[in-house]
Amino acid sequence: MPSETPHHGQDWDPRAPDVLADPITAYDRMRHQCPVAYSDYLHHSVFRHADVLRVVTDHQRFSSQASSHVSVPNSMDPPEHDAWRAVIDPYFSAARMAEFEPECRRICHGIVRALPRNGMIEAMFDLAHPFALRTQCAFMGWSEALHEPLLEWIYHKNAATLSGDRGQIAAVAIEFDDTIRGILQRRRALGDSAPDDVTGRLMRETIHGRPITEEEIVSILRNWTVGELGTMASSVGIIAHYLAAHPELQDHLRQNPALIRAANDEILRIHAPLIANRRTPTCPVQLGGKTIQPGERVTVIWASANRDEAVFGDPDEFRLDRDPTLNLLYGAGVHACPGAPLARLEIEIMVQALLAGTQALEQVPGHPALPAIYPASGYRQAPLRLRH
Repeated sequence: MPSETPHHGQDWDPRAPDVLADPITAYDRMRHQCPVAYSDYLHHSVFRHADVLRVVTDHQRFSSQASSHVSVPNSMDPPEHDAWRAVIDPYFSAARMAEFEPECRRICHGIVRALPRNGMIEAMFDLAHPFALRTQCAFMGWSEALHEPLLEWIYHKNAATLSGDRGQIAAVAIEFDDTIRGILQRRRALGDSAPDDVTGRLMRETIHGRPITEEEIVSILRNWTVGELGTMASSVGIIAHYLAAHPELQDHLRQNPALIRAANDEILRIHAPLIANRRTPTCPVQLGGKTIQPGERVTVIWASANRDEAVFGDPDEFRLDRDPTLNLLYGAGVHACPGAPLARLEIEIMVQALLAGTQALEQVPGHPALPAIYPASGYRQAPLRLRH
């Protein structure tokens, strides 16, 4: 939270205990008290919707090359970014989504059927993580044998994040990349008999008239899979917890399943599954009354921008009649999430299956949900009771 006498020029501490305990409330306060706030950890954090929108849509003044690690295409600017999006976007076309939908339904209904009847579940590890893991492996064409090692990786990643140890976090990242390289190595060993699936097609892609390299493939699959295993699991945990706290909305959506997709987007506007992204100015810029120099880091706080009262009124009011173009759930501008069609499809099907397979989702008195630790969002634990 902002202090009356910032230490060493800091406007707030994103890792302060009260911020980590209730990040959404902390971001709401920062949006009013210091809408562009400096910290040693995140540098210039941007909290207001208008400022965030300006940063992410002006790729000439705010570059996505804000990290020392190359990320395809996330850390690229036009025109290189556009060339990569031309390769990536067709993987999330309407035709591809229609092709994947039956398998996604099979997976989601199977997960719900396996949940204990009339009992307590831990929504993250009984529901959300299995959902994200199984749907991602199915979409990519990966063997079910990868479920267990990837689930172990999720445990390791969560433990590393909680520790705050940079060495441990880096080791977890290397562990994941090694898993991806193993998948690619096994595919190449199969030669012409390798499956013709998303992974196989990606391995045959070209860019600028040349085959894409292994490093580029690993980067793409890292972006797709880490996002799937993290943000998608967070999304389902957030939605399940919200529905348990709002039984009247549960009933409404059970009776009107066509509204589930719009409801999901609104719940995730209220409680974002992705906290932030980075940019860096290419020239001196004025933002929130402050001058930010080229090369400095700018952190756009999606979890604040999507709750800006200037745009949404009461940020906690659930409404299905909002202008969907104002919701920054999947970003904006040229870097808007290419996987948004897949994310929306998968979350919609999972929530449909959960509501159809239960009579009620309930919070468990005496067992509060525990918030995730930045940079994750949502919950690291969310106990719920199911009624069938």
